[in-house]
Amino acid sequence: MRIIIAGGGIGGLTAALALRARGHEVTVLEAVREPKPLGVGINLLPHAVGVLDELGLLPALRGMAVETSALVFANRHGQAIHRDPRGLAGGYSHPQFSIHRGELQMMLWREASTQVKVLSGQRVVGVRDGNVALIETTEGPRELAADLIVGADGIHSALRRRLAPDEGAPCWRGVMMWRGTSWAPPFLDGHTMVQAGYSQAKFVVYPIGAPREEDGLQLINWIADRRVREPEPGLTAPDRADWSRAGRLEDLLPTFGRWRFDWLDVPGLIQGAEQMLEWPMVDRDPLPCWRLGPSTLLGDAAHPMFPIGSNGATQAIMDARALAEALSNHADLDTALAAYEDERRPLCARIVEMNRREGLDAILDRVEALAPDGFARLEDVIDPAEVAAEINAYKAAAGHRTQGSR
Repeated sequence: MRIIIAGGGIGGLTAALALRARGHEVTVLEAVREPKPLGVGINLLPHAVGVLDELGLLPALRGMAVETSALVFANRHGQAIHRDPRGLAGGYSHPQFSIHRGELQMMLWREASTQVKVLSGQRVVGVRDGNVALIETTEGPRELAADLIVGADGIHSALRRRLAPDEGAPCWRGVMMWRGTSWAPPFLDGHTMVQAGYSQAKFVVYPIGAPREEDGLQLINWIADRRVREPEPGLTAPDRADWSRAGRLEDLLPTFGRWRFDWLDVPGLIQGAEQMLEWPMVDRDPLPCWRLGPSTLLGDAAHPMFPIGSNGATQAIMDARALAEALSNHADLDTALAAYEDERRPLCARIVEMNRREGLDAILDRVEALAPDGFARLEDVIDPAEVAAEINAYKAAAGHRTQGSR
């Protein structure tokens, strides 16, 4: 089939590689003129790493990422609530990787460019007659026909607007995120991801590179979440033009300035940031359908969700494999797209709803409410078995599968 993918992000490029591996003729159209390794860190869950391994990319990933050993939940005093082993240490078939988003995207871009047609400066703005992509370029408008058009063009997707023309702005519940990277001494075992605090103020931190030989410092990715507005019906996020703007220390230090743990100096990490960007935490309501004629959606275009549980890039990668498999398993395009959607849409809608209910962060809120000043023994505050059961239930609902599980 001739397939157009609108969007050269992680999901779109993975889909291009997966589809090409099954013999399809793929063209990726990316709006950005000169893709660069921008952004900060992300986590790839083991099931997503398994997909990239199938595409022959595991050696490259190992060379550019940190293998995550565990996710530790902690309160805002740095006291551990639960340690959840991840990747091979957690019994999965593949590692979990902490990685720089931009470096991952550029690796996928280089790999895809050797196998499919990847064009930059080409923004898909609509579709005509079901299978003709309408494209804006610096040289003017153009059109390109295909058997299938895949919208992997993010939370502001033009292809999504065909399905939900009156959807409006993304949903915001009053939380802003500041994302940064800083060079700092390794913390804990140098492979651990931590989320500390609670829903009003949370700090997520993990390394995304090996320690430097010259000074032993490690590139640390961090995300600071802070509620700036109480959620209310019709709450509107800051204007899109203000997304990913430079963050300011004065917006963070009043909240996080005293978060000095035995194992991490949070204000020192924030003050030492080599870059710091600000975003609203947003998502969109699940759609009742992803397909319209010979087109469908993938990744954030299909299911933008709050960044809880490391699901953003992971679910886009899982979409890519599911779409490629559906097209291989069904000769009829309508049947294939229905099968892809039946597999992916309910699961992703469930994750959107779980993350709106704070997902795994609900544990942090309960501990904060029960022991705002910290604790001497966790068992005096909450049953550790209850915490573990809730974490495992979320992981199962989000598609985690350890070896031997069903």
